[in-house]
Amino acid sequence: MRILIISDIHSNMAVFEAEEFDACLCAGDVVDYGCDPSEVVDWVQENAAACVRGNHDHAVGQKVRPRGGPGPRHLAFATRPLHWQRMSDDQLKWLSQLPTSQFIELDGKQFYLVHGTPRDPLEEYLGPKQADWQQRLKNIDADFVCVGHTHQPYLLELDNGTTVVNPGSVGQPRNLDPRAAYAIYENGTVTLKQVEYAIKDAIASYRTAGLPDDVCELALQTLTDGGLRL
Repeated sequence: MRILIISDIHSNMAVFEAEEFDACLCAGDVVDYGCDPSEVVDWVQENAAACVRGNHDHAVGQKVRPRGGPGPRHLAFATRPLHWQRMSDDQLKWLSQLPTSQFIELDGKQFYLVHGTPRDPLEEYLGPKQADWQQRLKNIDADFVCVGHTHQPYLLELDNGTTVVNPGSVGQPRNLDPRAAYAIYENGTVTLKQVEYAIKDAIASYRTAGLPDDVCELALQTLTDGGLRL
């Protein structure tokens, strides 16, 4: 069985190319930052066997007004009102009602999904720190724990045999590589992958939406330098 593991799409419809899979798991942050929220939500609803709520999904679904600021905060400030215009009430309700964590069994393996960590599913950032993850997951019995939030891809093998999988961000990479980041599970093994996509189409979506030049320029920098200036 071939399972596509993704996270942090952030309303970037341009990233969806022809990666074949039998099932898809999404570790949250479907929306915010980009300009294609409705299309991306439709794709996740149609293709994901399981999806959990990220902090940006929660904010958009609950209509929390962004505070603004530099970098990503400015993108959210500019694009979140656009989300509320372009998304249906049913889509916003779906976002707000996504579970904050979820177990699912696929291919005879137990997968556990959470955007941040079990201690703080929406907000806690945690990198590939074995001792910290072993503490956070001491009550979680799973073969694979799929997380997101950091936009940094990594695989971490714990002493109990659990593998922590952070696929990175498929729509807003911040690992100094502009390619879309994701992971593939196949035959009991997870592989981190990155692939080029039509970044120019993603940038064009900001201009088509009529967003200001400074927002379009920030989006261009963010998507082409892999988070170098964030």
